[in-house]
Amino acid sequence: MIPTNSSYYYGPQGEAPLSRTGYVFLAIVMALFTGPAILLNSTVIIVTLMHKKLRQPLNYALVNMAVADLGTAMTGGVLSVINNAEGSFSLGRTGCVMEGFAVSLFGITSLCTVALIALERMFVVCKPLGQISFQKKHAVGGITLSWFWSLTWNLPPLFGWGRYELEGVGTSCAPDWHNTDPHNVSYILVISVSKPGCPGVHEGGTGTLKCAAGMACVEGGAVAKGEMKVASMVVLMVLTFLISWMPYASLAMFVVSNPDVKINPLVGTVPVYLAKSSTVYNPIIYIYLNKQFRKYAVPFLLCGREPWVDEEESEAVTVVEAARVSPS
Repeated sequence: MIPTNSSYYYGPQGEAPLSRTGYVFLAIVMALFTGPAILLNSTVIIVTLMHKKLRQPLNYALVNMAVADLGTAMTGGVLSVINNAEGSFSLGRTGCVMEGFAVSLFGITSLCTVALIALERMFVVCKPLGQISFQKKHAVGGITLSWFWSLTWNLPPLFGWGRYELEGVGTSCAPDWHNTDPHNVSYILVISVSKPGCPGVHEGGTGTLKCAAGMACVEGGAVAKGEMKVASMVVLMVLTFLISWMPYASLAMFVVSNPDVKINPLVGTVPVYLAKSSTVYNPIIYIYLNKQFRKYAVPFLLCGREPWVDEEESEAVTVVEAARVSPS
């Protein structure tokens, strides 16, 4: 069963927008992002549950992002792989609505969590309001707000304000950017404003970047290397998130402001897949740059092997041997 907007995705003779090879190619590309995203985000969640040392306020937010990204990968990613492999959307109208709702819910929650982390760094590192400690209650409150905010804007299409519909080459669903019905247009305009306002990805990211660039030292000249590393991690997360999502957001706003424009389905698919690929970048960033996560996540992924420890031990042995053979 094809959802109601099928005329946009099929030609006048009922032909599909892509060849069979094209659909298989998209399935492979999506699988290459989805598989690692599921593995890495699951790793972040599992190692945090296993190790009490990781249960710190900032890490709560990172785990919340991993949960949201895992949800996006499991719904939008896996279903995109299956539907592209089949060459069409095979879950019917109800499946389209539920996929669109789930992917949007997890996506906006992830966006809000990036904002939470960026604002935490701005207040803790830059101290615009003085000395502030990011505590468990702040993390839990921010996480709760991120899910509430996302639900607030993703539930309305289930009750008639706006709707979820096929997008791109017709193998995934999202809010309907093409429908010119006043109820749908009003919903699209409102969420287009509310998503960026969630409420600080740009403000937190740029604030942290400016502060980190200008902060050379603290307390008696000791360089705040730990804080700077975390700040750099957050800035990188914000930048990758914006790079992943800006093409999709820009295309959506272009379609909303030009409702009669005809977008090639393949052109409309590229930003969708780029946005969904963001689910794999975040765990890579904070496993690599967050020493705590790296300490537990890498051995978990490599079945107990710790390459960084092995390298450090090897370097130590080399230094000792060099000291032994050097003349006194």
